[in-house]
Amino acid sequence: MVNGPGLYSDIGKRARDLLFKDYQNDHKFTITTKTSTGLEVTSSGVRKGEIFLADVSTKLKNKNITTDVKVDTNSNLLTTITVDEAAPGLKTIFSFTLPDQKSGKVELQYQHDYAGINTSIGLTASPVVNISGVLGNNLISVGSDVSFDTATGDFIKYNAGLNVTHADLIASLTLNDRGDTLNASYYHVVSPLTNTAVGAEFSHSFSSNENVLTIGTQHALDPITLLKARVNNYGRASALIQHDWSPKARFSLVGEVDTAAIDKSAKVGLAVALKP
Repeated sequence: MVNGPGLYSDIGKRARDLLFKDYQNDHKFTITTKTSTGLEVTSSGVRKGEIFLADVSTKLKNKNITTDVKVDTNSNLLTTITVDEAAPGLKTIFSFTLPDQKSGKVELQYQHDYAGINTSIGLTASPVVNISGVLGNNLISVGSDVSFDTATGDFIKYNAGLNVTHADLIASLTLNDRGDTLNASYYHVVSPLTNTAVGAEFSHSFSSNENVLTIGTQHALDPITLLKARVNNYGRASALIQHDWSPKARFSLVGEVDTAAIDKSAKVGLAVALKP
């Protein structure tokens, strides 16, 4: 594992995971089995209101090559082939979805002590090319993320970011949506022993002049039970409890309430994951 700045997607990731990861208001069930040959099969179902979505995925790892195949409710077949450490610090990812013949894509990720580069190109006659790069180290890094549509000759995405890490604190600043959205995030580890942390994210849209502030925290009651909570400036408050009742089973319960409209019913999400 390279001890460097990581990839562009890592900028602000710790705060995003604290504030948004695993918060879901749907009902989800996942079961994973593994064969003696190393083939891992995962089946999952999600109920979104009156709609039920399901998918089945398989994962097979052979040395440094991992093959993932996923079939969803709409009979789409997503295949991803990952070659890890084809060269020191290099990862190659090839993906495509059937029957969408224009979905093929090749992605290269390279991580160094002082740089992280991610580039992808669509396998079409006029592909979309995405390039992101980060320069720095594990303390401070700056980067950008750009997408260019060769069919129209336009830049369809250009973002920039800054990440600063100091001991148990991570601060990030990003400019997204082609310069329209400014995000500032903060993540602080209060106690590593109890996995206690606090975080915040402030987002400002220049086009709509809208501001969104989200603050949250997490705390482990014990090694197998994690509590999380968050609230934003619109009064939407959420809480999550995640419990591993065995090394092979995880249970998550999420609740959300709009404090500005307390008369409305609270949203409740449930997720169960079983592993071999």
